[in-house]
Amino acid sequence: MFSNEDYLADLLVEAGYITAVQLRDTRAALDANQTIIKYLLSAGTITEEQVSETLANNAGVPFVIIHQLNLDPSIITSIPDDVVRRFRAIPIADDGTFLTVAVSDPLNFETLDSLPHVTGREINFTCSTPTDIANHLRQFYNSEEEQTKDINNEFNVSTGDTEAGAETGDAPVIRLVQQTLTDAFRLKASDIHIEPLETSVRVRYRLDGKLVHVDSHPKKLLPAIIARLKVMSGTMSIAEKRLPQDGRIQLKMGDKEVDLRVSSVPSNHGESIVMRILDKTALLLGLPELGFFSDDQAQFEKLLGLPDGIILVTGPTGSGKTTTLYACLNVINRPDKKIITVEDPVEYELPGINQVMVKAEIGMSFAAALRAMLRQAPNIIMIGEIRDAETANIAINASLTGHLVFSTLHTNDAPSAVARLADIGVKPFLIASAVRSILAQRLVRKLCPICKAPAELTEKQLRALHLDISRVTDSSIYGPTGCEKCRGNGYRGRMGIFELFNIDDEVRSLINTEQTTTQLRRRARELGMRTLREDGIRKILAGITSAEEVIHATMGDLE
Repeated sequence: MFSNEDYLADLLVEAGYITAVQLRDTRAALDANQTIIKYLLSAGTITEEQVSETLANNAGVPFVIIHQLNLDPSIITSIPDDVVRRFRAIPIADDGTFLTVAVSDPLNFETLDSLPHVTGREINFTCSTPTDIANHLRQFYNSEEEQTKDINNEFNVSTGDTEAGAETGDAPVIRLVQQTLTDAFRLKASDIHIEPLETSVRVRYRLDGKLVHVDSHPKKLLPAIIARLKVMSGTMSIAEKRLPQDGRIQLKMGDKEVDLRVSSVPSNHGESIVMRILDKTALLLGLPELGFFSDDQAQFEKLLGLPDGIILVTGPTGSGKTTTLYACLNVINRPDKKIITVEDPVEYELPGINQVMVKAEIGMSFAAALRAMLRQAPNIIMIGEIRDAETANIAINASLTGHLVFSTLHTNDAPSAVARLADIGVKPFLIASAVRSILAQRLVRKLCPICKAPAELTEKQLRALHLDISRVTDSSIYGPTGCEKCRGNGYRGRMGIFELFNIDDEVRSLINTEQTTTQLRRRARELGMRTLREDGIRKILAGITSAEEVIHATMGDLE
């Protein structure tokens, strides 16, 4: 309930609400499942108002009784619902400069530090009773509060016995973990990070590529949380805490099937868990949903109809390469085609497609899997990543013998993929013969369609984008604002920006004669290839994303 009950009890003595003798006798009477403030409250020795007023005086903030305030109804929407519930912080006034909120524990430094960052506002704190805050949450914020309140009442005391809550079994931990997973899925997070700190457990979600702090729990809950997640995975050992482990959790969220890829790593403050959320609805994405404009989509769909050759998707980690490959397979997956994939690991299960997972520890490498796959007479092969010369050469030989091959590489742009293949030992004439097209991509956040507002590009942005002001005057340029739907950050969802490099006969000649990446890039531009930044500019001018996003995502694009 409160962050430091022993300290609070001493404050109550100083305030004259209890005597030193009462405090001494109460401490002597406590059993292992009780905390001192709860005991004094249940015995009627003190009231919630006295406790909260003492806390307020000590913290130097006003004490308020929320239900006696004449609140402006519009104040309810000044903080998103999930933020109000997470911090149990009730907005009560807004003068345009400072937002005033009421909390039950003004000594909770996690709330004091995090709330201004999460809301993007200057905050004035006041103190109210936990019951007053809970009643207001129930009345004005949605029903998910009830489940969260139960969990917090069980666990939000950091000074009790380390086995507090054991008398009710594991149900509170189960609810806590389930709520964490449900909230992450509801917010469309891609990852959940559960990280032990020195005195607490931090929970962060990766939302649209950015890590966001969403909750903190007492450190004593860490073993129970880790154990629950390991049990849910079915394959991870609860007893093993010294070595990294991997697992997988399958859940049903409403009518959707969701997979979580779980990774645990021991750290100096305990085990850290990261879960990648694999939403199977991503399998249904078409090329427009990925961010392709109609002209690039038409070009790329022609490539998907080729009978053989290699199509490469390039970009750094986290740029959406795997999602693009799955979308490609979804487009061409038909009963008359046999498709086999080799992946490390298999992230999504694709209906009608044979998927093979790499297991290097037993000799099932990419190269070994590819050799076996070719004996299965596939039409189309997807290789999760080309990492070495052996895998690259097998893939190229497969493409030259009538197979259409999809794979990924880690390069900054499309023309650089040719040099990368040469660096790992592939002969130039084989690259020229096999590769049909190279798609480089990045992810940028999409502006929230509800709150985006008209904006003007600054001189600095125009220079960074190499953009002439004449192209801007008739365009619909928007910037982020922030609303409840986008959690105040102005963006909702992500999409790709692309650089499509098709290989023609002249490019093949350049590759055969080992010309530089600069020369290949020059020829690609002559063929009409738009750079990543140029494709991003089209999406800025269409009002889909912001200049800041494109500039940040294409820092390495010099043209």
